[in-house]
Amino acid sequence: MKIALGFGLVAMLASATLAHSGDAVAVKVPAKGSVTREEGLAAWSRVYTVVSHPRCSNCHVGKDNIPRWSGLGYGPNRVHGMNIHADESRIGGEALLCSTCHVTSNAPNVLPHAPPHVGLPWHLAPVEFEWFGKSSPEICAQVREPARNGGRSAKGLSEHLAGDPNHGGFIQWAWNPGGGREPAPGTLQGAVNDVLAWGAAGMPCPGR
Repeated sequence: MKIALGFGLVAMLASATLAHSGDAVAVKVPAKGSVTREEGLAAWSRVYTVVSHPRCSNCHVGKDNIPRWSGLGYGPNRVHGMNIHADESRIGGEALLCSTCHVTSNAPNVLPHAPPHVGLPWHLAPVEFEWFGKSSPEICAQVREPARNGGRSAKGLSEHLAGDPNHGGFIQWAWNPGGGREPAPGTLQGAVNDVLAWGAAGMPCPGR
């Protein structure tokens, strides 16, 4: 995958607007030198509250291929009910497809306890994106490394959040899960802004 240019080459604000669910998410790269390390660390702290939130982390699991039901009323670190195993396909193709219950549909999510609708086939995040139970420094080091983040710069990561056609539906759903579900903290636009600010500060990580 092509790696985007780093923030060190950006001298002016660059922007792109990506559509998601009828809303517009702006990707505006801060000017070089406009974000301090301290501000970048603060931005990362807010990013960490999102990626570590159960709405995001429960499907960012490791090689056991077992999604989690943690937090969000389920209590701490509980494996997904009904003995769900996504297998190496990460979609449950070897046994029971995730989409058996997680509906591939653009219908609104309005009914409590009903299977969630997303306009993409449901699946776990790749093993390389394992976040569940990891600390802020661990996830930070992982997310900023191109070999482990899909070859993305901070701008690429922000575009992934804002409207990646292969994964964006899941990301956007996290902030609007419907059916009385607890959303991810903050807003999608806020998360995009924080990733960009963190990138402009050089992608600093806590304790490093």
